Amino acid sequence: MSARPTISFAKLAAPKKGSVLVLSAEGAGLSDTGKACDPGKVLEKAFAITEFTGKSGTSVEMIAPEGAGFDRLVALGVGEASSIDEYGWLKLGGSVFAQVRKPNEVSVVLDIAGISVSAADAANVAAGILLRAYGFDKYKTKKDDADAKPEKKPAKFTILCADPTAAKKAFAEVEGVVNGVVLARDLVNEPANILGPVELAARASELEELGLKVEVLNEKDMKKLGMGALLGVAQGSPRPPRLVVMSWNGGKAKEKPVAFIGKGVVFDTGGNSIKPAAGMEDMKGDMGGAAAVTGLMHALAARKAKVNAIGIIGCVENSVDGNAQRPGDIVTSMSGQTIEVLNTDAEGRLVLADALWYCNDRFQPKFMINLATLTGAIMVALGQHHAGLFSNNDELSERLTAAGLATQERLWRMPLGPDYDKLIDSKNADMKNIGGRYGGSITAAQFLKRFVKDTPWAHLDIAGTAMGSPSNEINQSWASGFGVRLLDRLVRDHYEG
Repeated sequence: MSARPTISFAKLAAPKKGSVLVLSAEGAGLSDTGKACDPGKVLEKAFAITEFTGKSGTSVEMIAPEGAGFDRLVALGVGEASSIDEYGWLKLGGSVFAQVRKPNEVSVVLDIAGISVSAADAANVAAGILLRAYGFDKYKTKKDDADAKPEKKPAKFTILCADPTAAKKAFAEVEGVVNGVVLARDLVNEPANILGPVELAARASELEELGLKVEVLNEKDMKKLGMGALLGVAQGSPRPPRLVVMSWNGGKAKEKPVAFIGKGVVFDTGGNSIKPAAGMEDMKGDMGGAAAVTGLMHALAARKAKVNAIGIIGCVENSVDGNAQRPGDIVTSMSGQTIEVLNTDAEGRLVLADALWYCNDRFQPKFMINLATLTGAIMVALGQHHAGLFSNNDELSERLTAAGLATQERLWRMPLGPDYDKLIDSKNADMKNIGGRYGGSITAAQFLKRFVKDTPWAHLDIAGTAMGSPSNEINQSWASGFGVRLLDRLVRDHYEG
């Protein structure tokens, strides 16, 4: 992996070495910017020459003042003071990291005229640095431009702020969420020859080190439970399926848990309804929902969330061989409902059907939220800047939408209803696994809804946001880790005791 930067916090003072980054709000006291590190008022002169105003995303760089001790001085615009929210501080951290040219010692001066920078703000800047620094170069033995191994020396960032002790404490909690995002990104980025169903289950089991209880159900266990829908997907692969149950008990002893369920198709050929070759390599990311659930459970445990939570991931590979299920096969799900499999490439909903039913039947949770890279149709509808939200509960939907706006892991609620539901009725079984050409993401959600009873439930279709989504200030990776920060915020705001 790319070398992870180290983060520390210190009181505001003149830095003695390395690079110095100061932040400046638009139109607010530019002459006061970086006074502690700019005794020669080099910044003030540079601002005048370059017409720097502190506009968001702009920067100006100059030679360090003589005798300053450090090498490089950069001012970074943060935009209008009133517009910087929690996500804004994360983005600033990402922009700070983008200014680092090579592994170095970097001092970030959080003394901004017109802005009172809190300990939480400083922690979010640090989190943004770590998220932007993430890169997946685990399998690279050479740099792109030189016959040498990739640089492993990490950059060292010191956040200079008013209350470093409080900032360090705030960062200790935020860092757990960052590490959850990083774990989700790592899992999605791993190639499928390395990360099969057994290996994904093993990675989830490592979370026991954080205090989670992890159970792994094997093929025999699932047959005993009657999980014919999930097992039908897995039967074409020589790699056996797994169902992983992660439990975090941070709330009251008898309080019902909240539950998160993830689609963990480690590779999806489409089965006998095989996908086109172009782009099939991206199907190593078809376990983005399971990755998000695993990352979330890491985050909750790492920050000792005061909640009881269940995370369940169905880990399978959808392959093609003589034993793979065929279009027209009928399988019996754990619920007892029968499913006519008209398209073997609509496999994720089969995995989730049994996982949802198992979760509801065993744990009787307050709510269930499933995440899945489920349909290309959701990308046609929403592109790659929103995930699709389907729900049988208005309160849960509204809370998820608000959490999405706060974290900028945005959701857009899509419709459900009997007119769509009848599209998946089958003449030969209780239902079929596809509903026709139109409304594909909706009929997929209607299918899942048949396995949740009356439990408050939401389905997040993250096909456009979990992998290959547009890069931004806090993510330059193919895998985004979408869902971890979103669901952690949901739990933090509404479900912790």
